[in-house]
Amino acid sequence: MAHEYLTVSALNQYIKQKFEQDPYLHRVYLIGEISNWRKRPGHQYFSLKDSQAVISAVMWKGAFSKIKFQPEEGMKVLVTGRVSTFERSGQYQIYLDSMEPDGVGNLYAAYVQLKRKLEQAGLFAQSHKQPLPAYPKRIAVVTSESGAVIRDIIDAVRKRDPLIQVVLFPAAVQGDQAAATIAKQIERVNQAGTFDTLIIGRGGGSIEDLWPFNEEVVAQAIFASRVPVISSVGHQTDNTIADLVADVRASTPTQAGVLASPVLLDVLAQIRTKRQQLDNLINSVVQLHQQRLEQVKKSYVLQHPERLYEGYVQQRDLLLEKLSQSFQTDFSKRVDSLNQLVNNLRSVSPEPACQMQAEHLDNLQQNLTQGIIRQVERSEVRLNNQQRALHHLSPLKVMQRGYSLVRDQQQRLVKSVKQLEPGAPLQINFSDGTVSAVVKEINSKKVD
Repeated sequence: MAHEYLTVSALNQYIKQKFEQDPYLHRVYLIGEISNWRKRPGHQYFSLKDSQAVISAVMWKGAFSKIKFQPEEGMKVLVTGRVSTFERSGQYQIYLDSMEPDGVGNLYAAYVQLKRKLEQAGLFAQSHKQPLPAYPKRIAVVTSESGAVIRDIIDAVRKRDPLIQVVLFPAAVQGDQAAATIAKQIERVNQAGTFDTLIIGRGGGSIEDLWPFNEEVVAQAIFASRVPVISSVGHQTDNTIADLVADVRASTPTQAGVLASPVLLDVLAQIRTKRQQLDNLINSVVQLHQQRLEQVKKSYVLQHPERLYEGYVQQRDLLLEKLSQSFQTDFSKRVDSLNQLVNNLRSVSPEPACQMQAEHLDNLQQNLTQGIIRQVERSEVRLNNQQRALHHLSPLKVMQRGYSLVRDQQQRLVKSVKQLEPGAPLQINFSDGTVSAVVKEINSKKVD
C-alpha cells in the first residue's frame, strides 16, 4: 500500500487552517505574566506565562499604540486576541488586540508609570518652580471656550482687579487630540511674550475625561514654560500630572483666579502705606542731616578755617628750606666732581702726543713731496732719452733719408719682386706722401 508524504509547509498550512476555523480561538481572553520583554520600535514580540506554561505573543504596532501604560518584564496583564500559527516555524502564538494591567485600571497604571518617570527626570522638583508675579497685567487662560472654567476665572479676577486683562487661548480639554492642542496653546502663550501668568484647567470628570492633563506632551510643555503656570484641573481630590509639574496648583478655577491676581483695593492701600512710610523715612533722614549740618557749622575748624592749614604752611616752608639746602649741597658736590674730572682729563690729555705726531706728519709730508719731485725729474730724463732713441729707429726717419714703403693692392708690404707681376698696381709711401704706380717689368736678381 503506497503512502502519500506531505511536505512540512503543507502540514503547517493544514494546522494553521484548523486554528483559523476553530471559533473558540477567534477571541481568547488570557491572563498571564509578561516574559522576554524588550520594547521594539514597531511590532512587539514577547511571551506570556504562568507557573506551568508559556505561550508566544505578538502585538502589531497599531494595537500597541492604543495602550496607555508601558509594559514591563514580569507584569501581570489581561489580554484579548486570537490564536493561530506562524507557518514558517510551525509555532502557535496569540495575536493580541488589547492589553491592560491586572488588578488596576489601564489608565491608572499609565499614570503611575509616567509620574515615576517624570519625577526621576526632575519635572516635579521645587527648585524649578517659578514664583507668581505680585502685580500681573495680563493673564492667559488655556481651557475650553464653552465651559464654566473661563467664566469663573474672569469673574474672580475682575472682582479683585478689573484692570488685569484676561486672554483666552481656546483648547479641547478631552479627547484624543486634546493633549496636543493644550501643549500647542501653552507654547503660543510663551511665544507671545506679553503675559505674566498662565492658567490651565478644566472642570471635574472621570480619569478618562481628565486624561489629556496626564499626557507627557502637556507635562513637558508646562515644564518648558517661561511664564509661571497655575494648574486647576478637576476637583480638589483629583491629582493630575499637570498639577504636579505646574508652579502652583489651584483646587478650583475660582481659586486659580484669586491666586493669579491681587485685590486692587489692597494694593492701593499698600501703596498708600508704603508712601507714608517713605515720607516718614525721608523726613527722618532730612532732619538727621540738618542736625549734622548744624553741628558741622559750629565746629572749631569752620569758625577758624585759616587754622586748618597753618600747620601745612609751616611744614611746606620747612620742606622748601630742606630742599634748597639739599640742592645746594648736591650742586657743590657735583661741581667738585666735575673739576676733579677736568684735572684728571688734563693729566691724560692726548694733546702733546697729537702735536708731536703732527710735526712728524709734516716732516713726512715734506720728505714725500721732495721724493716725488726727484722721481718725476728722473722719469722725465729717462723719457727724453727713450724718445730720442725711438726717433732714430723710426721708419719715417729712415724714409727721410730716401727710403720708401711699397704696398700692393691689398695693402700688403712688398718685400720681394716675387710678390709682384707685371701690370700690378702699387702704392709707394714716402715720408711726405704717397704715389700710385703700375709694374711694367720685373727684373729679379739672386740674393746671396
